Amino acid sequence: MREIRISVRSLAEYVFRAGSIDARFRTSATMTEGTKAHQAIQKTYDELDQSEVMLKTSVTHKDIVFLLEGRCDGLLLSEEIPVIDEIKSTSRELSEIEEDAYPVHWAQAKCYAYMLAEDRGLQAVCVQLTYVSVKSGEQVRFRKTFSAVELSSFIDGLISSYHPYAEARAEHLEKRNVSIQALKFPFETYREGQRKLAGTVYKAIDDKTDLFAQASTGIGKTISTVFPAVKAIGEGKLNTFYYLTAKTITRKAAEDTLAFMEGNSLHLNSVTITAKDKVCLKEETRCQKEYCEFANGYYDRINRAVLDILKSETRMTADVIQHYAQKHTVCPFEFSLDLSNTADAIICDYNYVFDPRVSLKRFFDEQKRGTALLIDEAHNLVDRGRAMFSATLNKSDFLQLKREFKAGNTGIFQSAKKINDYFIAQKKQPEQLMKDRPEELLEMLQPFSEEAERELLSGNASELLLDVYFQVQAFLKISNLYDERFVTTAEADNKDLIIKLVCLDPSFLLQQVKKPYRSSIHFSATLSPLSFYMDMLGGTSEDYQVKIPSPFAKENLEVYIMPVSTRYHDRGRSRMPISVMMKQLLEERHGNYLVFFPSYAYMKEVYETFEELNLPIKTMLQHAHMTEAEREAFLHAFQEDSSETLIGFAVMGGIFSEGVDLIGNRLNGVIVVGVGLPQIGFERNVMKEYFQQSGRNGFDYAYVYPGMNKVLQAGGRLIRSEEDTGTIVLVDDRFLTEKYQALLPDEWSSFYLLDKPFI
Repeated sequence: MREIRISVRSLAEYVFRAGSIDARFRTSATMTEGTKAHQAIQKTYDELDQSEVMLKTSVTHKDIVFLLEGRCDGLLLSEEIPVIDEIKSTSRELSEIEEDAYPVHWAQAKCYAYMLAEDRGLQAVCVQLTYVSVKSGEQVRFRKTFSAVELSSFIDGLISSYHPYAEARAEHLEKRNVSIQALKFPFETYREGQRKLAGTVYKAIDDKTDLFAQASTGIGKTISTVFPAVKAIGEGKLNTFYYLTAKTITRKAAEDTLAFMEGNSLHLNSVTITAKDKVCLKEETRCQKEYCEFANGYYDRINRAVLDILKSETRMTADVIQHYAQKHTVCPFEFSLDLSNTADAIICDYNYVFDPRVSLKRFFDEQKRGTALLIDEAHNLVDRGRAMFSATLNKSDFLQLKREFKAGNTGIFQSAKKINDYFIAQKKQPEQLMKDRPEELLEMLQPFSEEAERELLSGNASELLLDVYFQVQAFLKISNLYDERFVTTAEADNKDLIIKLVCLDPSFLLQQVKKPYRSSIHFSATLSPLSFYMDMLGGTSEDYQVKIPSPFAKENLEVYIMPVSTRYHDRGRSRMPISVMMKQLLEERHGNYLVFFPSYAYMKEVYETFEELNLPIKTMLQHAHMTEAEREAFLHAFQEDSSETLIGFAVMGGIFSEGVDLIGNRLNGVIVVGVGLPQIGFERNVMKEYFQQSGRNGFDYAYVYPGMNKVLQAGGRLIRSEEDTGTIVLVDDRFLTEKYQALLPDEWSSFYLLDKPFI
């Protein structure tokens, strides 16, 4: 007999959820508020009553034994018949809630009642639904009494409805585990260093620890992390893994790797979660049943859709999900989230795990204990982490709201006016730094939020009010995370003023997010210096670390350093020497080249100087906000066997400096101009001071290490396979200093000094 463990909530929701997706405004009752409401009711119980009671039972249906378990909110034993109390907090008006409004709530409570009757041999159990307002604390209750026979019949029907999905899931798991046990590494041989990386990943998962791996370009990092994670699933050490990426192009690499392994007989369910706007099947992303047929009745059709795709597909990419979404008329984004509950591998952006505003709340700590995080291009998580744990408010938004509601909602008008006045008071100097939370502002934001909620619930409020409301909610949420790693800044921007809660050091919060997971695998070609990234990504002395050198022959690469100053005040003088160097290089060595600059302005200056040389060389120029088609056209110009020489001008840290594979003769050389330092500014200087005061080198942490990462990423575009050869030119005299030499990869350590015409 197969055994399947399932929670009461999952079973009840699978069978009884119904109706439509409706993303119109709802109040922001938080989980914390809901917990407080539950606890307030539980404190009123009599001495004989119990709260948070764990109940378990087993139910056999056909060839499956269902191990049903859950924790009921209350067990009231002080009454004549035992009462199961199911508490639901709500932001709705209690007068709107009727007795049978939510069948799924009754289903959960009846499951607990059945389990209690079975455990204690009871003939009948009373079920009570208690709805409590998170705003007022008021309560409304509904009661029904069920016999043991009625409860048994109800459970049989519930399990019968769930059985087709359970059977499909059980068959998949059996097939998956057999395929993984027979799975061998899908290449005849390991590349140099690849076995070491794969083995270290597996050991980290096995030992329930985290890993920081710096693995040079060409190792094959995706297969070297995915393969051991898959093997760990087959051996029961993992149930699931997330493959987390910062960019769409690296998501594709993970999908291709799983497809390749499927070609080697792997049977594994993977789901790619794509942003709602990108997969929406309507012209506007408006999740309202009156507008969108994919939202209307979504929960009435979703179970059939899930069963259908699981019986037919294993690799559920965005295109596959959209196809089945159209077939069953369900929202593709919500469909992907529901499918993530069934997946062995989930491919998605960092924010679905780390961002407190959008992370997947449906994964509970118990599930996380059987899950590993594979964090691709982990160097990106430092700045992404800072952004996810920071929040911003603009004065101009509150000024506009004050004007908009002056003749209407006086509550919003007064609240917006107070906040706008606060901003005006802060505008006396262009840049301000505050170490503490802005308590005065936070006290004003709470009543604004409440006034905005009332207006938004009317359904007639403006898009501006909705946008500002969510910005305020994010600000309040981030303020609850505020500690010594944060500062508050106020910066003037033209006529506006921006107040920001800035997370200077995301390490602690990243560590807290990762803690419930079995293992977190951080990997990148540019996780250098490793000590810096371990520090910034929440690593500890107990974590594993490994550094894998390049598997490619050093002879494949020629490195030159041109000792020209590219500092801001020297850039005007550098334009012609750089242009002449590029001219000589391209005349001597025909082919396709990329040249990377620290800014668009500097890039444009050198581009114009280079164009004045009137060379028979094709040039392409990256510009800000390129469309997908423009990006593809830029990369398509780099042809394998082109007869003409091409040079593409791009910016470091941009769309062409990371995650781009131009293999073979599609790219013959890379020129990196400057050491990539972020632009000196108020916020970066605040960051520098913070790290300096905490005993670290502030300038290195805020400027040097992030800058050199961009250099390494840009240079890493060149050698992508064993056959690739090419030239790298590093343009800046600082590359000759001891500090920057220490940050260059080993394969770049043998270089030629380019202090005379290129030969």
